[in-house]
Amino acid sequence: MKKVLIDVIFASEKRKNVLLLLKDGPKETKNVLELLETTRQSLLPQIKVLEEHHLLSHKNDVCELTKIGKLLVEDMMPLLDTVDVLDTDIEYWGTRKLDFIPTHLLERIDELDECSLIDPDITNVYNAHQAYHETCAISKSIFAVTTFLYPDFHEMYSRLIHDNIKSTIIMSPDLYNKLETDRYSGFKDLMDSNLMHFYLYSGKIDFMSFGYNDYQFVMSPLTNTGDFDNKHLLFSSPQAREWGKELFEHYLKDSTPITEI
Repeated sequence: MKKVLIDVIFASEKRKNVLLLLKDGPKETKNVLELLETTRQSLLPQIKVLEEHHLLSHKNDVCELTKIGKLLVEDMMPLLDTVDVLDTDIEYWGTRKLDFIPTHLLERIDELDECSLIDPDITNVYNAHQAYHETCAISKSIFAVTTFLYPDFHEMYSRLIHDNIKSTIIMSPDLYNKLETDRYSGFKDLMDSNLMHFYLYSGKIDFMSFGYNDYQFVMSPLTNTGDFDNKHLLFSSPQAREWGKELFEHYLKDSTPITEI
């Protein structure tokens, strides 16, 4: 009796890997064996199952996806990529508020690729984003949406200005009000630079912050209960940065420039 197709694809790691291996084109059986580091005796029964379900053809010792096989592999990739992203730490992802991500980007979360979960200890609270800040220092421009600023924000952004790095920052209404009352002079100094561009978001910002530069994308969601901690996600692939850019543009369209304070 034939297996349910979902079981054919995912119930066997070997079958799944064979399908993924053939997505770029036909391969000789010996090459498949080498790439999967397995034996002919172990692999051939799995190839036979794929043949019986019309996902693969195996002729003249060459393996090739069928039309149906190609269709399914194309649909498999986003799912497997999404699983890879969430597998970074499913406990973290599962306990975070993700409502701030628009639907069209949440559906493309597979584009974030694998990421690093950064969990700094208490002695590094004010250096929580150190790895990201190091790449900011060698970027041409940085972009961020935030509800907070580090105590040394004036010094940090002054260094960026000194190094001719352009910064575009969208802030929450609460943060703007705090700067207006607590840090007027320092904030005004930064505004006077043509390398600093501040925007005020018109609505509620239901996350801590996110940002991207020429090298990385960083994201700090709140917990499901609305609490915050210093854990954050760091992504380094080009497509993850492009995803982060689209998220930034989503918030920019509902923001207005801050020209005075």
